[in-house]
Amino acid sequence: MERQSTIFFDMDGTLLDTEKYYRRFWKQAAQDCGYCLTDEQALSMRSLGSPFAQEWINHLFESETAYTRIRARRVELMEEKLKKDGIPLQPYAKETLAELQDRGYRLVVVTATDPERTQRYLKETALFSYFQTFICATMVKRGKPAPDIYRYACETLKLIPQETYAVEDSPNGVRSAYQAGCQVIMVPDQTQPDEALGKLLTYKINHLYELLSVFSTRISTN
Repeated sequence: MERQSTIFFDMDGTLLDTEKYYRRFWKQAAQDCGYCLTDEQALSMRSLGSPFAQEWINHLFESETAYTRIRARRVELMEEKLKKDGIPLQPYAKETLAELQDRGYRLVVVTATDPERTQRYLKETALFSYFQTFICATMVKRGKPAPDIYRYACETLKLIPQETYAVEDSPNGVRSAYQAGCQVIMVPDQTQPDEALGKLLTYKINHLYELLSVFSTRISTN
Protein backbone atom coordinates (compact mmCIF):
# COMPACT_ATOMS: atom_id res chain seq x y z
CA MET A 1 0.00 0.00 0.00
CA GLU A 2 1.04 3.63 -0.50
CA ARG A 3 2.10 5.45 2.61
CA GLN A 4 -0.70 7.41 4.27
CA SER A 5 -0.08 9.74 7.20
CA THR A 6 -3.61 10.41 8.47
CA ILE A 7 -6.11 7.85 9.72
CA PHE A 8 -9.64 8.83 10.70
CA PHE A 9 -11.41 6.75 13.35
CA ASP A 10 -15.10 6.54 14.05
CA MET A 11 -15.67 6.28 17.81
CA ASP A 12 -18.80 4.29 18.76
CA GLY A 13 -18.62 0.76 17.41
CA THR A 14 -15.10 1.18 16.05
CA LEU A 15 -13.06 2.19 19.10
CA LEU A 16 -15.71 1.79 21.79
CA ASP A 17 -17.84 -1.34 22.05
CA THR A 18 -20.99 0.70 22.58
CA GLU A 19 -23.13 0.09 19.49
CA LYS A 20 -24.68 -2.94 21.17
CA TYR A 21 -26.03 -0.57 23.82
CA TYR A 22 -27.33 1.95 21.30
CA ARG A 23 -29.04 -0.92 19.50
CA ARG A 24 -30.74 -2.02 22.72
CA PHE A 25 -31.57 1.39 24.10
CA TRP A 26 -33.06 2.90 20.94
CA LYS A 27 -35.62 0.08 21.08
CA GLN A 28 -36.19 0.41 24.82
CA ALA A 29 -36.46 4.19 24.65
CA ALA A 30 -39.02 3.95 21.87
CA GLN A 31 -41.02 1.45 23.92
CA ASP A 32 -40.83 3.66 27.01
CA CYS A 33 -42.27 6.49 24.92
CA GLY A 34 -45.09 4.35 23.56
CA TYR A 35 -43.61 3.37 20.19
CA CYS A 36 -42.36 0.13 18.64
CA LEU A 37 -38.93 0.18 17.00
CA THR A 38 -37.72 -3.10 15.53
CA ASP A 39 -34.20 -4.45 15.90
CA GLU A 40 -33.58 -3.91 12.18
CA GLN A 41 -34.71 -0.30 12.46
CA ALA A 42 -32.47 0.25 15.48
CA LEU A 43 -29.52 -1.19 13.57
CA SER A 44 -30.13 1.17 10.65
CA MET A 45 -29.52 4.13 12.96
CA ARG A 46 -25.85 3.32 13.61
CA SER A 47 -23.80 6.52 13.10
CA LEU A 48 -26.85 8.19 11.56
CA GLY A 49 -26.62 11.97 11.78
CA SER A 50 -29.23 13.74 13.91
CA PRO A 51 -31.00 15.54 11.02
CA PHE A 52 -31.51 12.24 9.21
CA ALA A 53 -32.51 10.38 12.37
CA GLN A 54 -34.99 13.07 13.38
CA GLU A 55 -36.65 13.16 9.98
CA TRP A 56 -36.83 9.36 9.79
CA ILE A 57 -38.15 8.77 13.33
CA ASN A 58 -40.75 11.52 13.13
CA HIS A 59 -41.94 10.23 9.76
CA LEU A 60 -41.97 6.63 10.99
CA PHE A 61 -44.17 7.43 13.97
CA GLU A 62 -46.06 10.31 12.34
CA SER A 63 -45.13 12.70 15.14
CA GLU A 64 -43.10 15.89 15.19
CA THR A 65 -41.92 15.19 18.74
CA ALA A 66 -41.20 11.45 18.61
CA TYR A 67 -37.46 11.79 17.90
CA THR A 68 -36.85 14.37 20.63
CA ARG A 69 -38.66 12.28 23.23
CA ILE A 70 -37.12 8.95 22.22
CA ARG A 71 -33.60 10.33 21.94
CA ALA A 72 -33.82 12.01 25.35
CA ARG A 73 -34.84 8.71 26.92
CA ARG A 74 -32.12 6.84 25.00
CA VAL A 75 -29.49 9.26 26.31
CA GLU A 76 -30.71 8.63 29.86
CA LEU A 77 -30.54 4.86 29.45
CA MET A 78 -27.11 5.02 27.84
CA GLU A 79 -25.62 7.27 30.50
CA GLU A 80 -27.01 5.07 33.28
CA LYS A 81 -25.46 1.98 31.70
CA LEU A 82 -22.05 3.53 31.11
CA LYS A 83 -21.95 5.09 34.56
CA LYS A 84 -22.74 1.74 36.15
CA ASP A 85 -20.51 -0.57 34.09
CA GLY A 86 -17.98 1.72 32.45
CA ILE A 87 -17.29 2.28 28.75
CA PRO A 88 -16.14 -0.91 27.01
CA LEU A 89 -13.38 -0.82 24.42
CA GLN A 90 -13.24 -2.82 21.24
CA PRO A 91 -10.54 -5.53 21.31
CA TYR A 92 -7.00 -4.21 20.78
CA ALA A 93 -8.15 -0.57 20.58
CA LYS A 94 -5.51 0.87 22.90
CA GLU A 95 -2.67 -1.36 21.65
CA THR A 96 -3.43 -0.51 18.03
CA LEU A 97 -3.62 3.24 18.58
CA ALA A 98 -0.42 3.24 20.60
CA GLU A 99 1.49 1.40 17.90
CA LEU A 100 0.12 3.54 15.06
CA GLN A 101 1.03 6.68 16.96
CA ASP A 102 4.50 5.31 17.60
CA ARG A 103 4.90 4.64 13.87
CA GLY A 104 4.19 8.31 13.15
CA TYR A 105 0.61 8.25 11.87
CA ARG A 106 -1.68 11.17 12.59
CA LEU A 107 -4.86 9.88 14.25
CA VAL A 108 -8.13 11.81 14.19
CA VAL A 109 -11.58 10.96 15.57
CA VAL A 110 -14.53 11.57 13.23
CA THR A 111 -17.75 10.82 15.08
CA ALA A 112 -21.50 11.34 15.19
CA THR A 113 -21.17 12.06 18.93
CA ASP A 114 -21.06 15.66 20.18
CA PRO A 115 -17.69 17.17 21.30
CA GLU A 116 -18.40 17.09 25.04
CA ARG A 117 -19.29 13.41 25.17
CA THR A 118 -16.59 12.50 22.64
CA GLN A 119 -13.83 13.96 24.80
CA ARG A 120 -15.36 12.66 28.02
CA TYR A 121 -15.67 9.10 26.68
CA LEU A 122 -12.14 9.08 25.29
CA LYS A 123 -10.68 10.46 28.51
CA GLU A 124 -12.54 7.89 30.59
CA THR A 125 -11.19 5.09 28.38
CA ALA A 126 -7.65 6.56 28.29
CA LEU A 127 -7.73 6.95 24.49
CA PHE A 128 -7.82 10.74 24.39
CA SER A 129 -4.07 11.32 24.13
CA TYR A 130 -3.69 9.26 20.95
CA PHE A 131 -5.63 11.74 18.81
CA GLN A 132 -4.53 15.00 17.29
CA THR A 133 -8.04 16.41 17.08
CA PHE A 134 -11.73 15.51 17.11
CA ILE A 135 -14.24 16.17 14.33
CA CYS A 136 -17.88 15.84 15.40
CA ALA A 137 -21.12 15.82 13.43
CA THR A 138 -22.29 18.92 15.31
CA MET A 139 -19.64 20.86 13.37
CA VAL A 140 -21.41 20.30 10.04
CA LYS A 141 -24.95 20.70 8.73
CA ARG A 142 -25.47 17.04 7.97
CA GLY A 143 -23.98 14.04 9.74
CA LYS A 144 -23.33 10.55 8.39
CA PRO A 145 -24.14 9.06 5.85
CA ALA A 146 -23.71 12.45 4.15
CA PRO A 147 -20.04 13.13 3.30
CA ASP A 148 -20.00 16.51 5.06
CA ILE A 149 -18.13 15.46 8.19
CA TYR A 150 -15.25 13.81 6.32
CA ARG A 151 -15.04 16.66 3.84
CA TYR A 152 -14.90 19.09 6.76
CA ALA A 153 -12.18 17.01 8.42
CA CYS A 154 -10.06 17.04 5.27
CA GLU A 155 -10.61 20.75 4.67
CA THR A 156 -9.81 21.64 8.28
CA LEU A 157 -6.62 19.57 8.31
CA LYS A 158 -5.73 20.54 4.71
CA LEU A 159 -5.73 16.95 3.50
CA ILE A 160 -6.48 15.35 0.15
CA PRO A 161 -9.33 12.89 0.88
CA GLN A 162 -7.90 10.19 -1.38
CA GLU A 163 -4.72 10.24 0.71
CA THR A 164 -6.53 9.48 3.95
CA TYR A 165 -8.07 6.35 5.43
CA ALA A 166 -11.31 6.20 7.40
CA VAL A 167 -11.83 3.31 9.82
CA GLU A 168 -15.56 2.65 10.25
CA ASP A 169 -17.81 -0.08 11.62
CA SER A 170 -21.24 0.81 10.20
CA PRO A 171 -22.85 1.23 6.78
CA ASN A 172 -23.69 4.90 7.41
CA GLY A 173 -20.11 5.64 8.37
CA VAL A 174 -18.71 3.77 5.38
CA ARG A 175 -20.96 5.65 2.95
CA SER A 176 -20.04 8.99 4.49
CA ALA A 177 -16.29 8.43 4.19
CA TYR A 178 -16.53 6.90 0.72
CA GLN A 179 -18.61 9.75 -0.68
CA ALA A 180 -16.09 12.23 0.70
CA GLY A 181 -13.35 10.48 -1.27
CA CYS A 182 -11.54 8.78 1.62
CA GLN A 183 -10.27 5.24 1.41
CA VAL A 184 -12.39 3.16 3.76
CA ILE A 185 -11.44 0.33 6.09
CA MET A 186 -14.36 -1.44 7.71
CA VAL A 187 -14.17 -3.29 11.00
CA PRO A 188 -17.71 -4.71 11.04
CA ASP A 189 -19.62 -4.46 14.31
CA GLN A 190 -23.12 -5.92 14.72
CA THR A 191 -23.45 -6.79 11.01
CA GLN A 192 -21.22 -7.70 8.07
CA PRO A 193 -21.22 -5.57 4.89
CA ASP A 194 -23.49 -6.70 2.07
CA GLU A 195 -22.23 -6.95 -1.51
CA ALA A 196 -23.00 -3.33 -2.36
CA LEU A 197 -21.30 -1.96 0.74
CA GLY A 198 -18.32 -4.24 0.22
CA LYS A 199 -17.59 -2.54 -3.10
CA LEU A 200 -16.97 0.74 -1.26
CA LEU A 201 -14.22 -0.70 0.91
CA THR A 202 -10.47 -0.58 0.43
CA TYR A 203 -10.06 -3.16 3.19
CA LYS A 204 -12.28 -5.17 5.50
CA ILE A 205 -10.60 -6.40 8.67
CA ASN A 206 -11.78 -8.55 11.56
CA HIS A 207 -10.43 -6.46 14.43
CA LEU A 208 -8.44 -3.29 14.98
CA TYR A 209 -5.11 -5.03 15.49
CA GLU A 210 -5.12 -5.98 11.80
CA LEU A 211 -4.58 -2.29 11.04
CA LEU A 212 -0.96 -2.79 12.02
CA SER A 213 -0.51 -5.02 8.98
CA VAL A 214 -2.29 -2.52 6.73
CA PHE A 215 -0.22 0.40 8.03
CA SER A 216 3.10 -1.39 8.29
CA THR A 217 5.24 1.59 7.25
CA ARG A 218 6.92 3.69 9.90
CA ILE A 219 6.57 7.39 9.06
CA SER A 220 9.04 10.08 10.03
CA THR A 221 7.43 12.81 12.13
CA ASN A 222 10.21 15.33 11.45
